[in-house]
Amino acid sequence: MLRELHIRDFAIIDELHLSLEPGFNILTGETGAGKSILIDAVILLLGGRADVTAVREGTSRALVEGMFVLDVGQQAFLAPLLAREGLESEAPDVLWLSRELRETGRSVARVNGTVVSVALLRQIGEGLVDIHGQSEHLSLLRVAEHVNLLDRFADLGELRGQVAEAVRHLQTVRRELHALQQDERTRMQRQDLLRFQLQEINTAALRPHEEAELNAERTRLANAEQLASLTSTLLTLLEEGTEESPAVLDLLGKGQREMTTLVRVDPSLGAKETAWLEAVYQIEDLAGFLREYLSQIEFNPRRLQQVEERLALIHGLQRKYGGEIHEILAYAAKIAAELELLEHSDERIMALEEEAATSSEVAGRLCADLSTARRESAARLAAGVEVELEDLRMAGTRFGVSFRWESDASGLPVELAQPAEVWLTVGEAELQISERVSRAAFDSTGVDHVEFLIAPNVGEGFKPLARIASGGETARLMLALKTVLSRADRTPTLIFDEIDQGIGGRVGTVVGAKLWRLTQTSLLETEGTGQPGHQVLCITHLPQLAAFGDVHYGVEKTVTDGRTVASVQRLESGSRLDELAQMLGTQGVAALQGAEELLVQARTLKSG
Repeated sequence: MLRELHIRDFAIIDELHLSLEPGFNILTGETGAGKSILIDAVILLLGGRADVTAVREGTSRALVEGMFVLDVGQQAFLAPLLAREGLESEAPDVLWLSRELRETGRSVARVNGTVVSVALLRQIGEGLVDIHGQSEHLSLLRVAEHVNLLDRFADLGELRGQVAEAVRHLQTVRRELHALQQDERTRMQRQDLLRFQLQEINTAALRPHEEAELNAERTRLANAEQLASLTSTLLTLLEEGTEESPAVLDLLGKGQREMTTLVRVDPSLGAKETAWLEAVYQIEDLAGFLREYLSQIEFNPRRLQQVEERLALIHGLQRKYGGEIHEILAYAAKIAAELELLEHSDERIMALEEEAATSSEVAGRLCADLSTARRESAARLAAGVEVELEDLRMAGTRFGVSFRWESDASGLPVELAQPAEVWLTVGEAELQISERVSRAAFDSTGVDHVEFLIAPNVGEGFKPLARIASGGETARLMLALKTVLSRADRTPTLIFDEIDQGIGGRVGTVVGAKLWRLTQTSLLETEGTGQPGHQVLCITHLPQLAAFGDVHYGVEKTVTDGRTVASVQRLESGSRLDELAQMLGTQGVAALQGAEELLVQARTLKSG
């Protein structure tokens, strides 16, 4: 759970350090005081999108740090990942996360002080905190989200992952099969083209460094006369000399004799005599090299033409198939493999057809297992939601889940044909479309089209929730769903950001009690896993709900030195009473008495 939160230079927060408790943490304050900014900071800390506008005006970077205390289950879950990435800490039950956002838009993520990718930070954060935002109840109006909520309730993440992997494999096989089964004429035309290209490249017999060698040879051939003239001049200077100037080697020989005489007089110059001799030998070697080079200079216009033609051939192939010779050769290898595949496409088609059939059966079985598990959980979800709705003053409201399959000739085979649509409720299943589906359309979530149903009034039939629920009803429905889901949720910290929107004060007490109960022993512990209750953070405007908090924080916005600053204070007895009285919207002794009554009522319900 999140025990320490440190924020610096984030939005209107200058410097803030918040110590949170394990139970029910309440945050209240005037609208615009900065309560939701705290949630934005936590979202950033957990790997959320970095928005440079969140960096406080006049500063270069914002920082959010959080210290999490891990229970035994969380340690066991995260230990392999932390060990693989080299992120272990001295205390295995403590985890530090941080995120730094710079005004340039760059952000830096750290886990236990080590820089990591944002993706890894997000992967770790997903198992630590679950945030339910202000408008999350609107997801109930997006039918595509209903299957995700159901799967989360049924804890089907692993099975759903297997389905997604099986579907991805099947789709890959089918795409390759379809490409091979395309029009025969197109395939033959492609084969002819590839044969021509491959023959053209192979006939050229290219060598990897040939172009550079040819360019050098062309330069020598094109400048043969000039090269011969320059080389001859150098040899004349070195070996023959002119009437005006003796040869360099002759001069060096004369100098050598003089040097020998000098050393006889002063033996200390012996090293210099050796250096002179080495110079003579080097010049002699140079002269020998120039003689050999001169003998190899070729006045060969025919060879020059051959080199030019070869280079033109190479340049033509480069324009067609690649900028460098190694790219042309790589392209040749690629089209050779494709041609081999096309020439043996019949055998490959047969193999892919068999693989597609096998993959379809595997995906079909997994989807059937997933659908069965969903249907088994749907009635339990409906029962749990209806109990919660009754507490939320929606007694008599019925909740159901529609399962619809679409028939598709290219869909997945179903071992036992199923009705096209079934509604599952607390009572028996209600058959809507009796037509049987033996091959069902599918995607990465399986074959089920899941939609939540509601009958808000006694005596009325079920209708799609997304079409008939009012704003207040959707808020309470989402709260009921979240309450049911959270009991089975292994995420230790739950944050509710004004999820009580659309819920009146009469229901606030019920909502407060429900959220507080999430901090107590979870359903998982009653099943013998020993998992403790959740840590809950809740931002609210309802005093009836706020009274249930084990810890109450007040968020306030002030102006200091011409700058707006948000701060958070832990509210104890007197200050908490004042805050609840202000939330009630009344003044004087009556307001304080009302606030005291709310606290007494909450204490009574919590101890009952």
